[in-house]
Amino acid sequence: MNSEARRQGAIDAMSLEAEAGTTYPSPYDELVDGRLRRRLSDAFGLSQFGVNLVHLPPGAGSSQRHWHTDEDEFVYILQGTGTLVTDEGSQRVEPGMVVGFPAGVENAHHLVNESDADLVFLEVGTRAKDDTCRYGEADLLGARVNGNPRKFTRCDGSAFG
Repeated sequence: MNSEARRQGAIDAMSLEAEAGTTYPSPYDELVDGRLRRRLSDAFGLSQFGVNLVHLPPGAGSSQRHWHTDEDEFVYILQGTGTLVTDEGSQRVEPGMVVGFPAGVENAHHLVNESDADLVFLEVGTRAKDDTCRYGEADLLGARVNGNPRKFTRCDGSAFG
């Protein structure tokens, strides 16, 4: 099915290609090993917000713990159980639960699958042209400028490698 046809009506989310991997530099990429994302909103050419269907296998994290300067985030748990880790601590999440993080609130967060079954959720976020993503424990800073792909540096601005 071509992308124009996808924009015209309903599609099966599972028919979209599942993307693995991350743009995190090593060793920060190891935590998300096995994570699969289907970019639902991209299938329709949506540009103001992103929606991903995420499958997180046992032992994996959704991302490094982070917060955004200019992007809101929202998560809806569909299947499985996971652990939401924030600056306040850890909380079990299960189907039907929702989580939200407003832009600019310095509360580093992520989901971790500590169960023996996949954790499946929708992640929704704004698509700000400029955004800085700050990572909790990691010496990692991700900046997007003028809508370009996020570039990662160490917190002091130095390059990896």
